[in-house]
Amino acid sequence: MSTLRPVLRYPGSGLPPEPVIASILAQPGVQRVPSPKLNLFIRRGFLTPEQCAGFIERIDINRRPSTIADANGDPTFRTSETCDLDPNDPLVAEAEAAIIAFTGLNPAHGEPLQGQRYAVGQEFKAHTDYFASKGEDYKKYCAKTGNRTWTVMLYLNAPEAGGATRFKAIDKIVQPETGKLLAWNNLRPDGRGNPSTIHHGMKVRAGTKYVLTKWFRERPWTW
Repeated sequence: MSTLRPVLRYPGSGLPPEPVIASILAQPGVQRVPSPKLNLFIRRGFLTPEQCAGFIERIDINRRPSTIADANGDPTFRTSETCDLDPNDPLVAEAEAAIIAFTGLNPAHGEPLQGQRYAVGQEFKAHTDYFASKGEDYKKYCAKTGNRTWTVMLYLNAPEAGGATRFKAIDKIVQPETGKLLAWNNLRPDGRGNPSTIHHGMKVRAGTKYVLTKWFRERPWTW
């Protein structure tokens, strides 16, 4: 895992995004994906193989079918399994602290860390992580905490085939790699959802794919 540094400031929700971008770019080994459409960053080796193995073990024990706010009538839109990780688990707490140090975001605005498991044939079709402001799901899921600002996703392994993440608007495909981190800003500078963040967790063709996901909100998380 990356070396932890003291967090000297909290940009709170991540709006405006500039302080978060500055915090991320100050970290060693960060790649910024060149695109004017969205802020997307990659950092290899953020978690160690041992830490990844520990999370995989926990996900296998406590997984449940993944849910979705709005599947648009498609029962196969998201077919993975999810694990609600225990924030009191030392491994979970360590990963959470590293993510906060990496982004500089206020931990009070973070949703609980989740794990996901994708078996052969499972996927999460093209979607955005923010909630559309005119949708019923926005009223239900954003009334207290506001919309999702930043997403941090970590690959825990590389399946034998498939399982890449495709950002459709910029035609960028990111291949799974043990310990690799992705981070992106879900909103435009004016606070509206950025449709260019649409991404597809592509089907696993062989093996099993495991990831961690951490979302941040406009207001403190009180779910």
